[in-house]
Amino acid sequence: MISDNYINQLLESISVRDCEKSYKELFIALHDKLYKFAYAILKSAEDAEEVVSDLFINVWVKRKSLKPLNNPTLYLFIGAKNYAINRLKLNKRNILPQLDELTTNLESIYFNPEELIISTELSQRILAAINELPPKCKIIFKLVKEDGLKYNDVAQLLEISSKTVESQMAIAFRRIRQCLEFKNEFPEIH
Repeated sequence: MISDNYINQLLESISVRDCEKSYKELFIALHDKLYKFAYAILKSAEDAEEVVSDLFINVWVKRKSLKPLNNPTLYLFIGAKNYAINRLKLNKRNILPQLDELTTNLESIYFNPEELIISTELSQRILAAINELPPKCKIIFKLVKEDGLKYNDVAQLLEISSKTVESQMAIAFRRIRQCLEFKNEFPEIH
């Protein structure tokens, strides 16, 4: 996961020196996360790809006016969200998706190196439990655990309260734990 400080360094390099290498590094580091988030809103691979491309093109075009940001990751996620909403309007789908309608899947449960010691079977069961979460809960869980956003950042990005993020994370952890406990107690049912 790329840190906000490093993102700011890349943005500064892009802004001050027109550094294409830094631009490419920023693109590679954040493209997949922003694409998955845009896809969750748009439910179209082509539209999500265009949204992320447009966002990065805009970063390059406006590179001379880039300034250090307190939270550049959140800034780029909000940019992807805004571009996605504009794309929905452009496609005459004026009904914006509700948080419960956003779809996403977690790619990995390995959020840090210590978690690599988890067995393959257990990790598959945890991933399955995560992907069985309700859509709202899953998108919040993904943004916090896979994309590394803070609770307050997720709340700001999704325009919900921090308490909602906290409660959804608690629900996610509780459901994952229950799913794993139930499956361990009654393996013959599954």
